[in-house]
Amino acid sequence: MHGPTLRTVETDVELLARLRSGDEQAFVMLVERYQMPMVRLAQSMVGSQAVAEEAVQDTWMGVVRGIEHFEGRSSLKTWLFRILGNRVRSARASEEKRTLDRAPSVDPSRFDAHGQWAEPVQHWDEDVEERVDASIIVPALREALDQLPGRQRQVVLLRDVEGLTSEETCQVLGLQPGNQRILLHRGRAALREKLVDEMRKE
Repeated sequence: MHGPTLRTVETDVELLARLRSGDEQAFVMLVERYQMPMVRLAQSMVGSQAVAEEAVQDTWMGVVRGIEHFEGRSSLKTWLFRILGNRVRSARASEEKRTLDRAPSVDPSRFDAHGQWAEPVQHWDEDVEERVDASIIVPALREALDQLPGRQRQVVLLRDVEGLTSEETCQVLGLQPGNQRILLHRGRAALREKLVDEMRKE
């Protein structure tokens, strides 16, 4: 007697092959898989739900038209986010003159007179393996993530929520590696700051 069979979750590569063969259901499955992450990223770039959803819809149209040109040199997820980034940047080209946010990412009171941490903090460098899991992130960090300046929020979303590499994130957002590292550091520092504050309330 056979037990119940579990439905196998198809990989992006398998769905891509089906999509290229004209399988409309594969497209539906890709939309279900990536619609919300794409809207989340787009909204962090434009600050408007309506504009974000429109950019995502435009991206899906671009996928349908350009699927044959996808050469697989990056992951499908990275390719989707890169198309989305291009769509959003095109829509707001005149507003994309701003670069790094100059506001301090950490409360200055956390440093002593010599510019060192007043209290020791846990080391958290760019190569840290632990990622912020969107399914378990605490409400305080969700709120803190939403409050990050746009570019910081985008980098943290792609690196720590979606799991993209530094190179992939630079490709999606059109950033130089140095800028990406600074934005990631500032975003993570701000999230850590929020977590420290919440823990002190306990």
